[in-house]
Amino acid sequence: MTERPRLTTTAGAPVASNQNSKTVGRNGPLLLEDYQLIEKLAHQNRERVPERVVHAKGWGAYGTLTVTDDISRYSRAKVFEVGSKTEMLARFSTVAGEQGAADAERDVRGFSLKFYTTEGNWDLVGNNTPVFFVADPYKFPDFIHTQKRHPRTNLRSATAMWDFWSLCPESLHQVTILMSDRGIPVDPSRMNGYGSHTFSLWNDKGERFWTKFHFKTRQGHKNYLNHEAEAVIAKSRESYQEALYGMIEEGRFPQWDFYIQVMPEMEAEAFEQRTGWSAFDLTKVWPHADYPLIKVGTIELNRNPENYFAEIEQSAFNPSNVVPGIGFSPDKMLQGRLFSYPDAHRYRIGAHYDSLPVNKPKVPVATYNRDGTVPFGMTSNPDAYYEPNSFNGPVEDPSVAEPPHRYSGVVDRYEYRGEADHYSQPRALFALFDEAHRQRLFSTIAGAMQGVPEFIVERQLGHFDKVDPAYGAGIRAAMKGQGKDDAQASLTTSHAVAAE
Repeated sequence: MTERPRLTTTAGAPVASNQNSKTVGRNGPLLLEDYQLIEKLAHQNRERVPERVVHAKGWGAYGTLTVTDDISRYSRAKVFEVGSKTEMLARFSTVAGEQGAADAERDVRGFSLKFYTTEGNWDLVGNNTPVFFVADPYKFPDFIHTQKRHPRTNLRSATAMWDFWSLCPESLHQVTILMSDRGIPVDPSRMNGYGSHTFSLWNDKGERFWTKFHFKTRQGHKNYLNHEAEAVIAKSRESYQEALYGMIEEGRFPQWDFYIQVMPEMEAEAFEQRTGWSAFDLTKVWPHADYPLIKVGTIELNRNPENYFAEIEQSAFNPSNVVPGIGFSPDKMLQGRLFSYPDAHRYRIGAHYDSLPVNKPKVPVATYNRDGTVPFGMTSNPDAYYEPNSFNGPVEDPSVAEPPHRYSGVVDRYEYRGEADHYSQPRALFALFDEAHRQRLFSTIAGAMQGVPEFIVERQLGHFDKVDPAYGAGIRAAMKGQGKDDAQASLTTSHAVAAE
């Protein structure tokens, strides 16, 4: 039998007893000098970091990105070299639920990827939908407030959700996806992933291309209907964790095909004139007929973490982590997240969150960041703690300079909500649904509107009417109970849905 290691304090000193506290006599009071008792209690008080404000409930695994197709004409990033294999971490999540929420609730799913490339970490923070509820980060905190608990009742508020959505018609596209059969994927392997935002790629010639990232599931789409999800939640609140962990442990490694859409840099203005919306609007998609999918490779998840807290709960995905050849765009929500995500990590985990093993790149790090709370093994030349310096400290590399962005304009708070077309894309999506799917959509929305003040319901129905008169009429009928039996009869187990 292997000899067991000796129990020690955190300072490495051996522990004589880990069973009983020091007391004054058998039944006397405890002693403050029992430092190991104090240490254990104090550490327990700090065992949990604050949960994420959004995406608190999550599931993750490690894997590999394998590049199969050449996109060097668009990007110089080494991670895209044909034949390359890059280690990665994926974390899936629900957006609104707390850590104790059920996995199979109707919600948008986070789809975040961290690639440990030879040029540093590239993080892609996305969702399982190609669009989002809002297009301006100014409204993001307000939207998230509607997904959290009411200050007085401490309950989720359907009134808050529909009040906000009815006053923000740009949310229609995402609301339609969420309330449709696509709203509750069976498990993480059965859904697509999207970078959602518009990013940019740039090549060795200094040419820039706007891009969208897509990850198409190879397992096939499979989604729960409302009554199926309710039955799952009644048995287990951890169905996603069980499924993802189980399939990897059994060697059934989930895979996704990785694609990009590409738009030449100077085409964005013409695109807006042609379509009526900006190429950088997070509430809209790019038509595939105009910008077809271009294959890049495949991602596969093939290793479970050894310690969920250290490797998944403390994982920190940061959209500002890019590598040479990948850049940003004027997508307003992306611009806001470039600040918001790393700031949230600093608050939740600490100033040196990116030095934790799960977040640390696989390449050497040379930075002038220093000190702060728990600087994980940070070392540097003690004389070169500022820049510029004369003591052989790290210096910049002009060869990886990104080509300049072509921005110009008058600074203002521009109103886009009343000018953009918020109805045609939800209309196109609604047109894809067969009659049975529509009836389930109507029933789901009608149920979600229960208890919402009539004036808010009518305002939201007015938006559905603008998408398609049949959309609004169907919800009205469902709210009155009309067609309920037909809709129930059309329910099928594990309903499969076509990809976006």
